[in-house]
Amino acid sequence: MSLKHSLLAVGVMLLWGANFVVIDEGLDGVPPLLFLAMRFVLVAIPLVFFVPRPAASWQAVVAVGTFMSLGQFSLLYVSLDLGMPAGLASLVLQAQVIFTIVIAAAVIKEVPTRRQVVGAAIGTAGLVLVVVAHGASAPVLPVLVILGAALSWATGNVIARAAGVQSGFSMVVWSALVVPVPAFALSLVVDGGDEVVRALGDLSGVAVASTVYTAVGASLIGYGIWNSLLARYPASAVVPFVLLVPVVGIATAWVVQDEVPSGLEVVGGVVMLVGVAAATISRRARTVTPAAPLAPSGPVGTPSTTR
Repeated sequence: MSLKHSLLAVGVMLLWGANFVVIDEGLDGVPPLLFLAMRFVLVAIPLVFFVPRPAASWQAVVAVGTFMSLGQFSLLYVSLDLGMPAGLASLVLQAQVIFTIVIAAAVIKEVPTRRQVVGAAIGTAGLVLVVVAHGASAPVLPVLVILGAALSWATGNVIARAAGVQSGFSMVVWSALVVPVPAFALSLVVDGGDEVVRALGDLSGVAVASTVYTAVGASLIGYGIWNSLLARYPASAVVPFVLLVPVVGIATAWVVQDEVPSGLEVVGGVVMLVGVAAATISRRARTVTPAAPLAPSGPVGTPSTTR
């Protein structure tokens, strides 16, 4: 990758890594599912009136939106609301890479390479260390919820791959339509109408800024740059940058929220990232095919990271 595009990839990782702390700060006083609905309204509206529909079936668009966006982010937001540390969340969510390999092998018979199997095994061992270390000092429920988020994301990866869904800015926008109504309805059921009305009436500047950051910065700008890089370069050159996300997430949480991981959590995190790296980084040299000028696109159907 050129220096310019490498710096763009690093910039996206900064956006995505800080996103966990931004969400966590914005959740103060706002129910998580309501906050999620607000984010995806901003992702979809008004762009859905100007961006053409993606070149995919409605079933594929709905499935991608259901698992990659609604399932993943509803569980992520709930996990943070339950007390999951933002930095640790950025790490544990990377379990989606391991889950994707397993689900793809079981459902679409995509046989993993020996390197991916070893990487998944190492990553799983590291994940177990993180869960055990966190459970020794805090409730384990938030960790289990965010693992559900990683599983939902992985399911969306496999669905997108099986359906041949192409990356595209239009997919980001149109699949976002799946999220707001179910998220808002669930918030009404879980939190109650009075709490929803109160939260909307008392939105803080932090909540508004967080919503704008997550929708515009992490979703639209982040995915626009990311998928245009995937269109230009081999995945093996681009995807490894996602390993920076938990590093940025943990560092941001450390600086902003004084979140200091335990020694065992650090060890488990390092082991997990080594496994993820082994599963995603290819040693094969590939020829880069010239691509069109950089242009926004949308969610990928290969293992990557949260936005």
